[in-house]
Amino acid sequence: MIKQKIKLGDLLVNEDFITIDELQKALDKQKELKAKGEYKRLGEILVELGYIEEKILLKALSEQLDIEFVDLYTEKIDYDLMTTFPVSLLEENLVLPFKMDDEYIYIATSDPLNYDVFEMIERLTNKSPKLFIALSRDILSVIENVKKYLKAKELINKIRQDLNETTVLSSGAVDKFVDFILEDAIQKRCTDLHIEPQKFNFLIRGRIDGVLNELFSFDKDIYFPLVSKIKLLASLDISEKRKPQDGRFSKEYNGKNFDFRVSTAPILYGESVVLRILDQEKIFLNIDELGMSEHNLKRLEHLIKLPYGMVFVTGPTGSGKTTTLYAALNELKGPDKKIITIEDPVEYELPLTQQISVNYKINLTFASIIKNILRQDPDIIMIGEVRDSDTLKTAIQAALTGHLVLATLHTNDAVSTITRLIQMGAEPYMVSEVLLGAVAQRLIRKICPYCKRVYKPEKEEMEKIKKYLNDENITFYKGNGCKYCNFTGYMGREMISEVLIINEEMTNLIIEGKERGLIVNIAKNNGFISMVEDAINKLKQGITTIEEILRVVKIDNI
Repeated sequence: MIKQKIKLGDLLVNEDFITIDELQKALDKQKELKAKGEYKRLGEILVELGYIEEKILLKALSEQLDIEFVDLYTEKIDYDLMTTFPVSLLEENLVLPFKMDDEYIYIATSDPLNYDVFEMIERLTNKSPKLFIALSRDILSVIENVKKYLKAKELINKIRQDLNETTVLSSGAVDKFVDFILEDAIQKRCTDLHIEPQKFNFLIRGRIDGVLNELFSFDKDIYFPLVSKIKLLASLDISEKRKPQDGRFSKEYNGKNFDFRVSTAPILYGESVVLRILDQEKIFLNIDELGMSEHNLKRLEHLIKLPYGMVFVTGPTGSGKTTTLYAALNELKGPDKKIITIEDPVEYELPLTQQISVNYKINLTFASIIKNILRQDPDIIMIGEVRDSDTLKTAIQAALTGHLVLATLHTNDAVSTITRLIQMGAEPYMVSEVLLGAVAQRLIRKICPYCKRVYKPEKEEMEKIKKYLNDENITFYKGNGCKYCNFTGYMGREMISEVLIINEEMTNLIIEGKERGLIVNIAKNNGFISMVEDAINKLKQGITTIEEILRVVKIDNI
């Protein structure tokens, strides 16, 4: 290999990415660590000290060394190739020999100046190295997958052997493989598991903290027995591959019960199978455990303790609306109250509540159930989703006749609830009569506590939020990515929200059909804090990052 003589520190100073003072502090830190017998690369120290972001560091090296930057999640990784190298070698040097052809071995690295390890790989494979620059957390994530792949390989070989001798119905190896996949998803805190066939292989992806991550990639021959076994567990027809199917099953892992809701859909190369993972223990949240700010929590508690009327929880799919409603019911339940829920479907069993699942095949809809349950003498009614005018009208009638109705709705913010209800056919005077308030919410990822560090935001990021910072001196944090957070830098999610309480002045504006800006101004005078402001407060507290706020909240609103 041709070694390029270059000093990383000089390059970064010359390009104005860091100052001379920051470089000197990093070099001093490196010497201090070396004296203790610990070696760390200069770039790693600069990132840890928060002087530069890794992606900026790697971009500078990429341009200077003319080495292409690679997104490993878009590459077809050759796991069999990587298992021929010691995992310790890959981890210690942050290198990834991810594929090979007749001439080259393709190596992803976060340290393109680590020539010794490239020469070692060249000697081991007798191939010329072709270098690519990649984020260290992406490299470590793939290495973790290599470890899992080594464990899975033994099971896969056993499955192939079983299928030559028996069927998927009686293959113990397939059962173990299903357990391996599901336990891994649970361990990684997945809420959904996606099994997706490609032309020559299939992917298994998991939604962790609201974001999809690739967990595995396996050869296509294992896909069919895996999917057939899951369909059998969910009591689905394994011979039907042309129509979508839905089912569910339960399993116990590590002493905890999990429900798996299974959905299949025919696609180009087979069936896409999605499993929603429901942890029965997680739903029993107290209302003060939702992650709401203290200010918004008090406003929500005020709304749900009113004797009658309608309260809506709004937000997109996956924003935690059902969890908020369950937490509210958990707060309200008691032997003195009759609570009935209408859901599609019932996901969790709640004590001291009567739960009804809609069934469109027999015309058991939200609207028809509401009409009938009024004869059941309820105090509180929870409606899983108000999605049509019939459901809305019957829900309004229930509220008008002295019931507290809690429901979800799809709107972008709390004030838009008013407009949405009128668009769905409710008269403005009816809306003003029954609407108590609305909660709009999103779920925002929290910085991983294990790899949390101080960092310096990019100018472009600061520009987008600076009007909310009021020239405050804020310390910004982010996660570097570690094994505890699956190298994402985030662990867990927390709610950002806004709580609109309808008062008499707003009621008059609703009846008169006044523009939303007037309602927002009155709301702000009465303690309303917007979702963006709530998110910025989480940023100031060091809970989340600018990047995450921009991902979750529309930039237009910022």
